Amino acid sequence: MASAAEQLASNLNFSTFAKATDLKKRLWFTLAALLVYRLGTHIPLPGLNPEAYAAAFRGQSGGILGLFNMFSGGAVERMAIFALGIMPYISASIIVQLMTSVVPALENLKKEGEQGRKIINQYTRYGTVILGALQAYGISAGLESGAGLVNDPGIFFRISTVVSLLGGTMFLMWLGEQITSRGIGNGISLIIFAGIAAGLPTAISGTLELGRTGALSTGLILAVIIVAILVIMLIVFVERAQRRLLIQYPKRQVGNRMFQGDTSHLPLKLNTAGVIPAIFASSLLLLPATAAGFAGTTVLPSWATGIIAALGHGQPLYMLLYGCLIAFFAFFYTAIVFNPKDTADNLKKHGGFVPGIRPGERTAEYIDFVLTRITVVGAAYLVVVCILPEMLIAQTGVPLALGGTSLLIVVSVTLDTVAQIQGHLIAQQYEGLIKKSKLRGGKRGR
Repeated sequence: MASAAEQLASNLNFSTFAKATDLKKRLWFTLAALLVYRLGTHIPLPGLNPEAYAAAFRGQSGGILGLFNMFSGGAVERMAIFALGIMPYISASIIVQLMTSVVPALENLKKEGEQGRKIINQYTRYGTVILGALQAYGISAGLESGAGLVNDPGIFFRISTVVSLLGGTMFLMWLGEQITSRGIGNGISLIIFAGIAAGLPTAISGTLELGRTGALSTGLILAVIIVAILVIMLIVFVERAQRRLLIQYPKRQVGNRMFQGDTSHLPLKLNTAGVIPAIFASSLLLLPATAAGFAGTTVLPSWATGIIAALGHGQPLYMLLYGCLIAFFAFFYTAIVFNPKDTADNLKKHGGFVPGIRPGERTAEYIDFVLTRITVVGAAYLVVVCILPEMLIAQTGVPLALGGTSLLIVVSVTLDTVAQIQGHLIAQQYEGLIKKSKLRGGKRGR
């Protein structure tokens, strides 16, 4: 029999959405905030030569700069004030998460609840400032080293560049927090989503133009569309998949009342690590090509040039290392963000237990065993989703706008946002039912 929440969800329709005044305000606020972000990606840095920089960027677009340009919505290609994007904040968040597992003080803060999370978030902001300032200064020094990229190089240009780029990152961090609290969905994820989705129209029109000129056959374009649909279906299925462990709670007596035992579930996501393994693997593999581009292939020895060529997109060595790194980071990051021992201790503290498993250490071992098995499936899924578009690009030459990493981000953020919208609509229906029941109760009282 369907639960009350499932019955309410099945009754959602356009009329329900039309009555959701608060939800519509949140949606309009989110759209306005994303519009501000898109406008900022077109404001260039002061003192930069746009034509010379555009020519220099075309020679580096295949390296890590191309990955950052995709996440920043083209801001790196234009060297706008939002060129750093939200990546320093994401890097700082990952570093702080890793440190909470090795630094006892941070681990204790994590266990303190809401107050501890606020302090950890503050440390993350401090880390964002440090990382953003270092990256901005490196960008300013790199721009000055290029011939004709900067109109008036010097200390003033470096200071203005650091202030502009760091200010852009801090503004995006604040904007993401405002979207999360006053809008709909996760603000940071939606900013990345908007940056990736901004490149879709150009990429689709470019692919159709190649088909019109005969560079790509119609059958090949249709095959690419079918593969993209199948990959999206796979992402939707796996991202919503869970392994639910049955949890039982014994009977308990509170005062003179006896409460019956209850059952619940501990949901374990099939892909606990999310998109982090793909981002880490892509960044590491693109670093050699980016470094070689800045240094120049003429100054490198022949063996280094051969390795860099073997690590190019579509090469067998690149595919092999890419898949291995994704699988490694899937297990590594899952071990960082999910601690079976803490989960088992919390269950024991509240009287919950897995049927047939002793509470405490045996429960932690069982949860770790189950988590390891489903992470194998999750890692294989990430490898397939990320490698398949790369193989398609290598074999057909189709300029796919959505690679594995970006496709994973777009679909995951869309699912999360739709789920939050549905949650707001269900909450509104609950409020409407409560108001109706109160009115009926008042009439009966009279």
